[in-house]
Amino acid sequence: PSLYVWQVDTDDVLTKEEQIYLLNEAKSTCHNQINGHKEQIQGTSFEAYWLLFASFKTSFYPSVHGFFSFPHLFLLTCETITLLDGHCLPEWDGIICWPTSLPGKKAAIPCPDYIYDFNHHGHAYRRCNDDGNWQLVPNTNKTWANYTECVLFFAPEQQDQEKLFDRLHIIYTVGYSISLASLVVAMCILCFFKHLHCNRNYIHLHLFASFICRAGSIFVKDIVLYSTFRPEGLVKGQDHDWDAGCKVAVTVFLYFLATNHYWILVEGLYLHSLIFMAFLSNKSYLWALTLIGWGKNSPVCRLSSAVILSLSVTLQIGLAASCRDIEGCG
Repeated sequence: PSLYVWQVDTDDVLTKEEQIYLLNEAKSTCHNQINGHKEQIQGTSFEAYWLLFASFKTSFYPSVHGFFSFPHLFLLTCETITLLDGHCLPEWDGIICWPTSLPGKKAAIPCPDYIYDFNHHGHAYRRCNDDGNWQLVPNTNKTWANYTECVLFFAPEQQDQEKLFDRLHIIYTVGYSISLASLVVAMCILCFFKHLHCNRNYIHLHLFASFICRAGSIFVKDIVLYSTFRPEGLVKGQDHDWDAGCKVAVTVFLYFLATNHYWILVEGLYLHSLIFMAFLSNKSYLWALTLIGWGKNSPVCRLSSAVILSLSVTLQIGLAASCRDIEGCG
């Protein structure tokens, strides 16, 4: 009896437990077939040799008369000897139940339908050597099998998706490259002409710099994630360097992505200050806005941002109420 009591639901979602259940059922069925095949061979062998012994016993010329007295005996004996000698025996490799195969031939089995992620239109292959043993992987004691067609997850759709992703990658790479070049030119113009130096343009420079850093971080992230490969031979715990580089690249990208939004917030706060908080010092206020734009990940800056936003809303409400009072007096 199966140790797994999970049942496969009729919905379209195959859970891990259901996949294990299906695989275990396939394994059990395979072992039953292998055991039945062995019993059949043993029974056929016993019958053949018993009849052969009887033919020798009842004939003076067993080598000729015995065989031709029992024409079916010759065929049965040859078939039994062939099955017992020279053929690759059936076995379960953990995924597929491989049948008996002729020596020197390649066995082809359809990709099993009980593996959800397999390409069910492909085939898996094994080679039976001339000595009647399954071909092994060089320098290992593992049986060779080719599952290439099975792991092509519905190859036509997968290829279409890969082409779509490649096009999207090209589009956003070209777009970010144009944006990066334009922002660099804009920053050079703002820095070169001194009469453009003012708080408003300083904030613009920081905003442009955040977008430049975002574009650069995306290029670095793509280099780390797509231009390198994770070594498949390493087991978990041996690829810390690759994981560290990946995590750093993604973290830096997310940081600069957030700074874009914070500097847009700073632009809004600055415009708000020009209207409602003109009495504040421009220099000190610029430093506060700079901290909000670049240092927003620290708890202190988060608290400062919340306080500034609260003060801004409070002042705006107070000024709006004063305006209504003045209008009422008039």
